[in-house]
Amino acid sequence: MGDDIYQLHAEMCKVFSNPIRIKLLNLLRDGKEHSVSELQKATGLGQANLSQHLGIMRHKGAVLPKRKGRQILYRISDKKIIVAFDIIRSVLSKNLKSRQRMLKNEVL
Repeated sequence: MGDDIYQLHAEMCKVFSNPIRIKLLNLLRDGKEHSVSELQKATGLGQANLSQHLGIMRHKGAVLPKRKGRQILYRISDKKIIVAFDIIRSVLSKNLKSRQRMLKNEVL
């Protein structure tokens, strides 16, 4: 396996490195399939921009597409991606609360 796992890990983390893709992960967290038009409506993104982000997420292995007639549906490829998402969010929330307490104490 060697260094390949580090490269794959870094590639998956690119999904988490963009606020739009993080929002898309959050929208897909229910495990259901969502159409591009549903995701477009929920994000307010243009078709081209949304397709670009979904393409990156698909290429990195975070989402899976499925064609149903004329539409393409997307879902999270593995539930553990949302577990990782939630762990990162929890750490960030804890850090933010800690910073807010420190700032409050500095003001006093």
